[in-house]
Amino acid sequence: MSVIRAEGVVKNYRLGDVDVEVLKGVDLDVKAGEYVALMGPSGSGKSTLMNIVGCLDVPTAGRYLIEEREVGTLSEDELADLRGRRIGFVFQTFNLLARTSALENVELPLHYQRRPARKAAMAALESVGLAHRSDHKPSQLSGGERQRVAIARAVVTDPAIILADEPTGNLDSKTGLEILDVFDGLSRKGVTIVLVTHDRSVALRAQKIVHLKDGRVERVEKKAGA
Repeated sequence: MSVIRAEGVVKNYRLGDVDVEVLKGVDLDVKAGEYVALMGPSGSGKSTLMNIVGCLDVPTAGRYLIEEREVGTLSEDELADLRGRRIGFVFQTFNLLARTSALENVELPLHYQRRPARKAAMAALESVGLAHRSDHKPSQLSGGERQRVAIARAVVTDPAIILADEPTGNLDSKTGLEILDVFDGLSRKGVTIVLVTHDRSVALRAQKIVHLKDGRVERVEKKAGA
């Protein structure tokens, strides 16, 4: 089944008196459990497409569906519920709350959903090898550890989809490889992953690479056997 499907997605932004067309009819199909990388130069539309995939924005034209639900037909409350329950986000800058512990950061999405949090959050931290750092604040953690906390926060709600925007961009190469190993593990568990990167070595960890250029899909590169 297609978990993510974009059909002829167009996205325009109004800048002063000018309409700027960022996405120009993008088609994208991601199957359940697939690991996909989005690549392209600056201005190619990667971040805009990721915002649409994550239900943070809607297309100007075309259709976007998650698990066969057309996003354009959903109310704001339904969109918020979809984002909270079905999508996990991992950002380049971690986006952790500075004054709370690693455990409390991971618990946060569950509090929003009024779900029991402590046991699930600790299990999520354990899954990324950070249970022993649960009481540490972000300032007491390395960059790699902070990104692991961010990944634990993304997976704690057991989402169908993980969206990662340049998740190794602020890390040294060794730490970046460790974070990619975590994504590999999630992929083996059947989690659908869409990852934005400008680094081909990062993209090659995915099963499929979608190359964007000037707001269009230029080509799709599939790993042998994928």
